[in-house]
Amino acid sequence: MKHYSVLLNESLEGLNIKPDGIYVDATLGYGGHSSEILKRLTTGHLYGFDQDSEAIAYAKERLSKINNNFTIIHSNFVHLKDKLKELGINHVDGIIFDLGLSSPQIDDKHRGFTFMEDAPLDMRMDLSSTITAKDIVNTYSIEKLSNIFFLYGEEKMSKFIAKKIVSERLTKEITTTKELVNIIASAVGAKYFNKFHPERQIFQAIRIEVNSELTVLSTALPAAIDLLNKNGRISVITFHSLEDRIIKQIFKNESEVNELVKGLPEIPLAYQPKIKLINKKPILPSEDEIKENSRSKSAKLRIIERV
Repeated sequence: MKHYSVLLNESLEGLNIKPDGIYVDATLGYGGHSSEILKRLTTGHLYGFDQDSEAIAYAKERLSKINNNFTIIHSNFVHLKDKLKELGINHVDGIIFDLGLSSPQIDDKHRGFTFMEDAPLDMRMDLSSTITAKDIVNTYSIEKLSNIFFLYGEEKMSKFIAKKIVSERLTKEITTTKELVNIIASAVGAKYFNKFHPERQIFQAIRIEVNSELTVLSTALPAAIDLLNKNGRISVITFHSLEDRIIKQIFKNESEVNELVKGLPEIPLAYQPKIKLINKKPILPSEDEIKENSRSKSAKLRIIERV
C-alpha cells in the first residue's frame, strides 16, 4: 500500500518535537506523520485520532513496529479535547492536522471517494456513520444541493447540476459514482465538462457535506489551541481554499489583540493574543514533491505557536 504523507518534513519541523513531549495526530490516517513523530519520542507520548477503522488497524500495526508510546482513539477530531480529558490529558506540546483524504482511501474504490472508478456512492470517513453520499444525492432539494455545490465545491454550474440530479432521480435512484459523473456531464455539456472537470468540485462538495468537514474544523481548531502548553505548536495541512480560509481566519483572530480593547494602555490577559504565526504565508510543497505525488499540488501548511 503506497501512501504519501504530504509536506512531511516541513510539518514535523514546524512542531519542534521534544523527546519527552505529548503530541497529537488529529488525522492519524495510515500513520505517515505519526510514525515520524513516534521515532522522535523517548519518554513522550503520541495520541492519534481517526474515525476510519480500516486506517486505524493499518496504523496500529505500523506504529507498533517503532515503539509503544502511542494511544489510538477511534473518534473524529472534533472530540479532541473531551477524549484527551478522559485520559487525564489537559495540555499537549503539539498537534498536527492533515486534512486531506489519504491515498488508500481514494484508491479503495469501494469507499466511493473517487470519480475515476465506478463504485457505490458512499464517501463516509467513518464507516459507522449513517449518512452517505447516496442519501444526499437522492434526498436533498435542488436548493440544498445547489448550495453545497456552490459553497463547498465553488462550482459555477451548481444550479444546472442540482436540477439535473433531481430530475434524473425521479425515474431511478442514483446509486453509483459513474451514474453521478454521467449526470454531471449531461448537465453541463461536453465542452464545459472536458475543460473544467466539474465532477471534481461536486465530489469534493458531497464529501465535505457527508463528513461535516468544515463545521468540524471550525469547532476543533480553537479547542486545539486551548490544549497547547506555552510554546506548543500546531501544524495544519489543507488541500482546498475553503479549509485554508477557515484556518487562516481562526489563526488571524487568535494571534491579534481583540478589537474591543485595541488602543488600551494595558491589555487585559483575556484579550491578549493566544498564539503567534510561525509562517505568515503558507508553506507549499516543493517541485520534487509535486512530481513524486501529484496529489500534493494543492497542499498548504500553516504553523502557529502558543504564547
